[in-house]
Amino acid sequence: MKVYRNIYNSIISSENLFSSWDKFKSDKQKKRDVLKFEWNLEENIFQLHRDLESGKYKHGAYSSFYLRDPKQRHVHKAEVKDRILHHAVFKVLNPIFEPTFISNSFSCQTGKGTHKGISTLDKTLRQISSNNFKPCFALKCDVKKFFDTVDHSILLSIIRKRIKDATTIRLLEKIINSFSSEYSNIFYQKGLPIGNLTSQLFANIYLNEFDQFIKHKLKVKNYVRYTDDFVIISNDKTYLENLIASISSFLSDKLSLKLHPKKVSICKFRQGIDFLGYIVLPHYRLLRTKTKNRIIKKLKNRVEEYKNKIIDKKSLEQSLNSYLGVLSHADTHGLEQYLKNQFWFWLNE
Repeated sequence: MKVYRNIYNSIISSENLFSSWDKFKSDKQKKRDVLKFEWNLEENIFQLHRDLESGKYKHGAYSSFYLRDPKQRHVHKAEVKDRILHHAVFKVLNPIFEPTFISNSFSCQTGKGTHKGISTLDKTLRQISSNNFKPCFALKCDVKKFFDTVDHSILLSIIRKRIKDATTIRLLEKIINSFSSEYSNIFYQKGLPIGNLTSQLFANIYLNEFDQFIKHKLKVKNYVRYTDDFVIISNDKTYLENLIASISSFLSDKLSLKLHPKKVSICKFRQGIDFLGYIVLPHYRLLRTKTKNRIIKKLKNRVEEYKNKIIDKKSLEQSLNSYLGVLSHADTHGLEQYLKNQFWFWLNE
């Protein structure tokens, strides 16, 4: 295993901090806290650099709000200086860890995402079922309260295997320990804040341990994961049933995680496999009803924002094209036409 030393200066360099600022601000230029930070940009960046260099840096508090996308999530937002640092950390650490991830892990990685994930699942189902000539089953699982229950000490122990830089580890401790969920206690600090860029990387680092177990210990061939949702495909239903106990034990014993008891199921391919907002069937792919309804509602809201001059025409058109892009990954010609018609109706009513 390759290890990395003396990377702290790369993280905290003024060049990296300014570059991270540019990346961070790209879609937040009208936010009040971002504008305030930008007013004295050079002074604020150099102060952040000095605090990091001297060891005086302390992670600030979080503000929180609820976001429904599609289910309700409790999002925690860090201060601007901290979010710039998160980008700086991500920029240095992601190239170190991402090459160690398996090919069928699809969340928050360069060139991957939900559409690559669902396409890989679709292709695998068709291969295993020989285009629906053989029986084919999918074991679907979900980790219960994943982001809330990530154990800080376990996460740091995984990171320490590859990062042999005490100063960098102390910085990562400050970032990781800046947040605690309700699942923490006096013995164990738990939770990653949904909202931190670093949380996406830390989640992949954490669950890569599980991916490696699946591939190299259990020797599972047909496995697809996106964050805490994963699917295993086989012609043999009994084989899938027998995997559940081993999976549950590893998650509990090694990562202090639990499978969601109501979200463990084995489905026949011909009944449809529900994953990442789509339902994959032998001869076509559908959009999940909740996903369809959410797209219609969001596009209508964007039209209202345009009419109220909250967003401009370019942003509205980008939203429409984005939603049509989601539909393009399923057999939804009728829905595409309906959405376009509704878009022009809302725009002109």
